[in-house]
Amino acid sequence: MKVTVLVGGVGGARFLLGVQHLLGLGQFSDSTGGEHELTAVVNIGDDAWMFGLRICPDLDTCMYTLGGAVDPERGWGHRNETWHAKEELAAYGVQPDWFGLGDRDLATHLVRTQMLRAGYPLSQVTEALCKRWSPGARLLPASDDRCETHVVVTDPDDGQTRAIHFQEWWVRHRAKVPTHSFAFIGADEATAGPGVVEAIETADVVLIAPSNPVVSIGAILNVGGIRAALRTTKAPVIGYSPIIGGKPLRGMADECLSVIGVASTSEAVGAHYGARSGTGILDGWLIHEGDHAEIPGVDVRAVPLLMRDPAATAEMVRAGLDLAGLKP
Repeated sequence: MKVTVLVGGVGGARFLLGVQHLLGLGQFSDSTGGEHELTAVVNIGDDAWMFGLRICPDLDTCMYTLGGAVDPERGWGHRNETWHAKEELAAYGVQPDWFGLGDRDLATHLVRTQMLRAGYPLSQVTEALCKRWSPGARLLPASDDRCETHVVVTDPDDGQTRAIHFQEWWVRHRAKVPTHSFAFIGADEATAGPGVVEAIETADVVLIAPSNPVVSIGAILNVGGIRAALRTTKAPVIGYSPIIGGKPLRGMADECLSVIGVASTSEAVGAHYGARSGTGILDGWLIHEGDHAEIPGVDVRAVPLLMRDPAATAEMVRAGLDLAGLKP
């Protein structure tokens, strides 16, 4: 079975663990795992230049998580991390002082930046970095082109309206400043990265992880060629609601949804994605038990959607495959 998943950061990485658990891949490898292929199309909208380094939070979170190195408490970065470089940068007064790089994590960014400046595209850099971690899945950046998410806000210091990078909005301000819109810088020119469209077109099923529908999945869909591939693939496209009982599974999806005028409900988010029989991308939509959604043209099913551990997440994945008419 070929499974392609569109993912963001922490939640998306944990969802991928569930896919691996069900299919016997990666950390859960067994004698049948070789029969399956897992490809993740990963959001790059959070990527940023900081301290002279190219930082790709979602790619790294997926790579560390599937490679068994992620910090289990934070859900991102290395386990057993130290912060000496961050402390020294702060002592020098280097900005931004609100974004922390761990010492181990710093090595990844140094290697990536060196390779990018040598002329390697992000897709090749990611492949090279993954050799270190053996994630048990193919991690594909949504694009090799710059495609960053910026946020139009009212600056709380001077009252001026300006665009700031998503990382500043998310990490520094915790999305708690007056926010007007999102801008996907470079999306108009960006094209899907190598292998991305093929992974969608040749999949047996495409899963939309319960990642942030605006700045994770939404950022991926804004890359040229990806939405069209989802619209035309022969594979069923099954999405997972990131909203449970009117609240996001994690993160600040509700703040993002409110900016674009979408309610924080499973029904509203599913309608935002829309049906492939219309102008959207979904064939099926999984919502949490107890929630309700009616989306014309979309097969909706209620199942437990709490990703308590890889085994529970695997059952979510199983339900998605079942909705698609597939058996692992």
